[in-house]
Amino acid sequence: MRQPAPATLPTPRRIIVAISGASGAAYGVRLLQVLHDTADIETHLVVSDAGWHNLQQELPLSRSAIEALAAQVHDVNNIGATLASGSFQCSGMVVAPCSMRTLAAVAHGLADNLITRAADVILKERRRLVLMVRESPLSLIHLRNMVCVTEAGGIICPPLPAFYLRPQSVADIVDQGVARALDLLDIPHALSARWAGLTPISA
Repeated sequence: MRQPAPATLPTPRRIIVAISGASGAAYGVRLLQVLHDTADIETHLVVSDAGWHNLQQELPLSRSAIEALAAQVHDVNNIGATLASGSFQCSGMVVAPCSMRTLAAVAHGLADNLITRAADVILKERRRLVLMVRESPLSLIHLRNMVCVTEAGGIICPPLPAFYLRPQSVADIVDQGVARALDLLDIPHALSARWAGLTPISA
């Protein structure tokens, strides 16, 4: 029997960006800024209620300014949105930052809001899911949930700074974390220097 041709992803590439209620709202906003300025990328933004609260607490940006960075903004409570269906073609999804509550819901397939439903769809469709989890210290529950997501095909990507690159500011540290997420989505960038090997130690 003749097999149907594989579906091609739309151009521009669609990326879902979700911001949940963990500290580190700057990661999600910086990711949106970079994707907004990247050719052939269409971003779809979902922010939880707690995510909006943290954005207000941590960044001097209005809600309208943040929403303007995305091609389309979706209500977190609208589980009937396009993102909730496997027929919505996209290249991947990043939750930046990802709260332990969102991690737990994704790990156990709760799909109780648009963030967790979209993540569930990404996993079942075997697409790239990146969770920039933010918490410290980590309990055994947190660790087990991370293992569960990893076993399902997701990527746990805590935004940890690489001090060997000698960041000079908080912005440098944020850019490092966003750069790692972009690498995982195969999106080219010039956000952060790459490791060039050890420099010989002089006598």
